[in-house]
Amino acid sequence: MSGAINYLSCGLLWIALLFRLPDLRRHWSEPSLRAIIAVLGFASMCFLLGAPPTVALINSVTGTSNLAAPLTYAAITAYSASSLVLIACWRGGPSIRRTARNWICSYAGVLIGIAVLFAVGNPAEERRTDFDIYYATTPWVAEMVVLYLLAHLTAATVSAVWSLRWAREPEVRRRPWLRASLLTIGTGTALSTGYSISKLAAIAARWSGQDWVTVGTSVSSLCAGLGALLTVAGFLLPMAGHHLSAWADFVRLAPLDALLDPVLEDRALRVERPRSPLLWGTWRRSTILNGLHEIEVFFDKALYEQVHDAELKRLRETGGAGGPDPEDGAHGRAVASAWAVTITAAARRSAQPSAGPFGDTATLPLPRDPKALVQIADAVKRSERRARCLAAGPARAGSL
Repeated sequence: MSGAINYLSCGLLWIALLFRLPDLRRHWSEPSLRAIIAVLGFASMCFLLGAPPTVALINSVTGTSNLAAPLTYAAITAYSASSLVLIACWRGGPSIRRTARNWICSYAGVLIGIAVLFAVGNPAEERRTDFDIYYATTPWVAEMVVLYLLAHLTAATVSAVWSLRWAREPEVRRRPWLRASLLTIGTGTALSTGYSISKLAAIAARWSGQDWVTVGTSVSSLCAGLGALLTVAGFLLPMAGHHLSAWADFVRLAPLDALLDPVLEDRALRVERPRSPLLWGTWRRSTILNGLHEIEVFFDKALYEQVHDAELKRLRETGGAGGPDPEDGAHGRAVASAWAVTITAAARRSAQPSAGPFGDTATLPLPRDPKALVQIADAVKRSERRARCLAAGPARAGSL
């Protein structure tokens, strides 16, 4: 066996790990970040140590027959523990530290047990692919194999139950990326149980005098590979969702950015765009806030209230808000439309040398919420589209 799939999987996990390491340097105190680094690291070690060429290399270099086996089992055990700790960190609550500490201590005991049982059992004949099945009847070694398999089965089962149960809770349903992450983790860990179950089934068959080597090798490897990749993908989904949302915000904020561009250029407020596309959303949002802060004194509170009331009335009459709560949707869209008109007027007023600021801007606070800024940008885009349609003819404008 070449171990190509193992090495490919290991490489993909290392790439994901490299993306997260900079965050670890900046936010070392975050337990969930340390836990996901551990998940990625130990998952990659599972694939690396389990590859037959790596097994042969470890046994040859160390001069100890089958030393790669307990090392692989230790990596699987550590990965199981870190997965449980990460889910506990995501879950939060007052008992998070105690829960994480209990899992760490329990699986540290499993690691010690693996080391002691391997040393006492002392398996002499090298087995690169079927170690656990071949030594299923060897005293101490069999106990070591059953110990790590039960630890893995426990972690996979608990993770699957926690993830799938949590994904059904109402507050999670309102966070699509978190829900997708939990469903993926739950599916992956449920599939991972097939690894330990098939191994235990093959060992039990060996105890009864039957030969289920294929079940204990091919089936278990398939379950382990697919399960681990799905689980790790689930752990990475929130990060991917954050970056995708930031990129979507970068695109959607473009109309508001363009509206404020004369102010930003005239007063040298536009900073250079960062090289990393992952930071473009934050960069554009900060740039927009700089521009809004500069024209804040020109906000017309009376204009804001007039547009807000008129838009809210129109939406209520036409039912144009939509969504599960039309009233909240109408209010949010009316606020965004009012801000779009107010900001447009303020930007134009600020460009007039003779124009002075309004005196009641203190009661019209600057919008800073990222979601609110995106909604305002959407309103600016709608108003620009309506203006173009009006220029093209009343028939098209009426369709908006």
